[in-house]
Amino acid sequence: MENKLCIRNMLLTDWKQVALIYKQGIDTGNATFQQNVPTMEEWDKSHLGYCRLVACLNEEIIGWAALSKVSDRCVYGGVAEVSVYVSTLHTGKKVGTQLLHTLIKESEANGIWTLQAGIFPENTTSVKLHENSGFRIVGRREKIGKMNSVWRDTLLLERRSGI
Repeated sequence: MENKLCIRNMLLTDWKQVALIYKQGIDTGNATFQQNVPTMEEWDKSHLGYCRLVACLNEEIIGWAALSKVSDRCVYGGVAEVSVYVSTLHTGKKVGTQLLHTLIKESEANGIWTLQAGIFPENTTSVKLHENSGFRIVGRREKIGKMNSVWRDTLLLERRSGI
C-alpha cells in the first residue's frame, strides 16, 4: 500500500494525536512559550473555529495547523496567527509546507487577509518554512516573554494575502 499524505479538517476526536505532537513541540523548547499541553477545551477556545487542519499518513496524524485571532477588535478580524506542528518522526518531509500552504488557502477562503507568526529565532526550520511560504520578517520582539526564567525574543513574520 502506498503511503499518501492527506490534509483534512481537524476533528475533536483527533485531539489525542494532536496533543502528542503539540507536546513534542513544547519539549523542543523552541516551538512555543506554552509549557504544558492545554486541554482540548482550552485549545478550542484559543483557536478560530475554522482553518484547523491535520496531516495524515494512512490513519496516523503526523502534523497539525490552526489559526488564532490576534485581537478582539473588529478591525483585526482578518488577521490571524499561525500555528504549525509536525511530528518529530516526520520532520524534513515537507509535511509542514503542505500544511501551511493548505492553511493559507483556507484562511483566504475565510476572509483572512494577513497571517502572522511569532517564531523563536533559534527555530530556523520554522523561520525558513514560513519565508518559503511567502512570509517576511517584519520585526524582532526583544525579551517579549520569559521561559524557564530566561527572557526570549521572537521574530514577527507576516504574510499578506494576494486576494
